[in-house]
Amino acid sequence: MLFKKIIIVAVLITGFPFVMDAQTTGRDKLKEALNAIKLNYVDSMSEQTLAEAAIKGMFTTLDPHSKYISKDEALEMKTAMRGNFVGIGIEYMLQNDTVYLTQILPDGPAEKAGLMTGDRIIKINNETVAGSQLTNMDILTRIRGQKNTSVKIELYRPMARKVLSYEIPRGAVADHSVTAAYMLSSQTGYIAIRIFSQSTRNEVDHALIKLKALGMKQLVLDLQGNGGGYVEAALGVADEFLKRDQLVYYTVAQDRGKDYYYASASGASWNGPTVVLIDQSTASASEILAGALQDWDRAVLVGRRSYGKGLTQRPIPLSDGSVLELTGGRLFTPAGRSVQKPYKGINYQADISNRYASGELFREVSVKHADSLKFKTLLNKRTVYGGGGITPDKFVPLDTLQDASWLRSVAAAGLINDASWKIADARRQQIKNIYPDIQAFGADYMVPGNVVNEVVQAAGQKGIKPPGAKNKKQLLYLLSLEIKAQVAGQVFMGKEDYLRIINQENTSIKEALKILQDTHRYTAYLQSKPVDSVDQKN
Repeated sequence: MLFKKIIIVAVLITGFPFVMDAQTTGRDKLKEALNAIKLNYVDSMSEQTLAEAAIKGMFTTLDPHSKYISKDEALEMKTAMRGNFVGIGIEYMLQNDTVYLTQILPDGPAEKAGLMTGDRIIKINNETVAGSQLTNMDILTRIRGQKNTSVKIELYRPMARKVLSYEIPRGAVADHSVTAAYMLSSQTGYIAIRIFSQSTRNEVDHALIKLKALGMKQLVLDLQGNGGGYVEAALGVADEFLKRDQLVYYTVAQDRGKDYYYASASGASWNGPTVVLIDQSTASASEILAGALQDWDRAVLVGRRSYGKGLTQRPIPLSDGSVLELTGGRLFTPAGRSVQKPYKGINYQADISNRYASGELFREVSVKHADSLKFKTLLNKRTVYGGGGITPDKFVPLDTLQDASWLRSVAAAGLINDASWKIADARRQQIKNIYPDIQAFGADYMVPGNVVNEVVQAAGQKGIKPPGAKNKKQLLYLLSLEIKAQVAGQVFMGKEDYLRIINQENTSIKEALKILQDTHRYTAYLQSKPVDSVDQKN
């Protein structure tokens, strides 16, 4: 018996082909491996499946931002970056198997048909969606479609207590990258950009025209949470702030030298005092814009160190519609800074978590930079740093209360949404009658105390312990503010209206206003003069 076992083992071992052709290319080897798996693997595997797996495996040896994008993902991404899509112009939220309309986009087919925020979708093309197991993507694919086709929507309108039916023609709908443009004070304008798409330049241009007409003398440009987009769109926005022929960024590609990109406008569209807000989620194209304005001493940067993505991706389409998004170059600011953080030999994806753990997001940490990472701004010769994001001129810590786990848990449980819908459903017209516009609502409306208490009680019933006595008052205030902001978005029908309310407690915006209201302090930051004494007075 032992002899038989030895023979079997010997046969298995000698079955391996030890002799290899030294001339075999990598391409031949890959083809051999694909064929071997197809013919010998225990389960049947299609060539398409194996090819996709092989491609994805190749990308693990590249940088973190190169990736393989499937055909469906590529189509969705193309639509998102185009700045418009074919649909009916609604935003919705799926909660507790109910589809709530949270926003009706201006001038879209849904607005023209008469849909309203607060409506609940019951059926789409005679298919019941309320109470079904459909996902957000399932609903999206049923609403969107080809231009000049229609979609049937049956919905329930709580304030009218009736079911309504519509047949709405699909059409091009603007997907705005500027989420807000309004006046923070009589002289201070505010523009928030969530992404850089093909329409961003025009949107910013229109926003500046609007705000200047309202008396804007100074500006807060909000890039917090902006994950980037088309770097060319950031170049277009830079045109609004920089003079003709001022360098915005340059790229260095493999063996191709440097490509330089300059502001092309004949004089800046906006030349007033400017503060740019950045945080740990400000990335890529938004970092390039912030870095350019800092390098030219054109704006004071406020917030926290940005993400640190300074690589450009070049899409290479494949024949089946999928895309290889390959890093084709490195981005540099006008002063020569690379904002890309290190990614070799480290856990790149854990960087933000590490910033939390180290305390960097909550206190200004004195970081020692290598001399090679120190640069000078182009006009006032201030010291700035590269090699890992853009460091703001004025650090603002992350608000620990606004980031509190209790508030996040309450929001994740859907309790804030429920409370805001309840108010909007019951008092929508009453609120509009009392508060003629969002300014009046923001100044005078208060969420009823019993609503806040009900949220706290409901949270407790779900096992979410109430906040401790130390921070309870402030946490309940922030809870009330979030409910109020959501009510504003639903009643006044705009994402900007939500931001107008929630921004009242944004610590970076508060700091920006302090800087802009003090000319000496603003100038001190741009000229790298001591500002400690000024800060202490404020």
